Amino acid sequence: MTSPAPDALLGPADVRELAAALGVRPTKQRGQNFVIDANTVRRIVRTAGVRPEDVVVEVGPGLGSLTLALLEAADRVTAVEIDDVLAAALPATIAARMPERADRFALVHSDALHVTELPGPAPTALVANLPYNVAVPVLLHMLDTFPSIDRTLVMVQSEVADRLAAAPGSKVYGVPSVKANWYAEVKRAGAIGRNVFWPAPNVDSGLVSLTRRTEPVKTTASKAEVFAVVDAAFAQRRKTLRAALAGWAGSAPAAEAALVAAGVSPQARGESLTVEEFARIAEHKEAQ
Repeated sequence: MTSPAPDALLGPADVRELAAALGVRPTKQRGQNFVIDANTVRRIVRTAGVRPEDVVVEVGPGLGSLTLALLEAADRVTAVEIDDVLAAALPATIAARMPERADRFALVHSDALHVTELPGPAPTALVANLPYNVAVPVLLHMLDTFPSIDRTLVMVQSEVADRLAAAPGSKVYGVPSVKANWYAEVKRAGAIGRNVFWPAPNVDSGLVSLTRRTEPVKTTASKAEVFAVVDAAFAQRRKTLRAALAGWAGSAPAAEAALVAAGVSPQARGESLTVEEFARIAEHKEAQ
């Protein structure tokens, strides 16, 4: 693979120039903050462990800062972009700055939450600076829809990173933690300063690494059944599981019976349970 020119990646002046030429102002509504630092995108690619044979899917490529760094390292990159102007401009940016890799790039102009297939070979990795307002739903949708994604590295708001990587018993352990853990081993993979973005966000950012479970959670319950228990348990997280799961089970005594059968204390709270325990509870729901 020939090495791209050192100035192939976007710097602060390049990002502003591109945005001005397109008449683009980053919008809060779409959670857009463009990365303007080449060292940061290279660090993300390094931390993601992108390999020369990888097929990477990127969500929310924006002006292409991370896309170009991914193209340097991966076999091919597919970017999913919802914004009309950004989606129209990205292929030209790739062709201009990295012509020798342009045939390795594909663009899907769509809302990532509605993407059910991607062009070309199945993706092996997901690497993205996710729009903060939809980060968790997009992440879970991509992991669910593309089981071939083995490794994921996403940049999200710092507190979302904490939630995703939280372990049972943590104050911030909740629905995102359990659902992400259904698919993968999840851990924090670093922090990103505010000054590498334009505009600088008023929150800190964090990297989260997810490695697909080699074996799925062992359960006879479906994912939907397990997730229904998780949603119910955390909808009233201050309540005991006996009370919180009453609606789900049909009554508090029915909830208690399912919990006891699953080996979980009816007085426990959702934040103390592993994904495997939620799965066991789901298995013991009595038919209504």
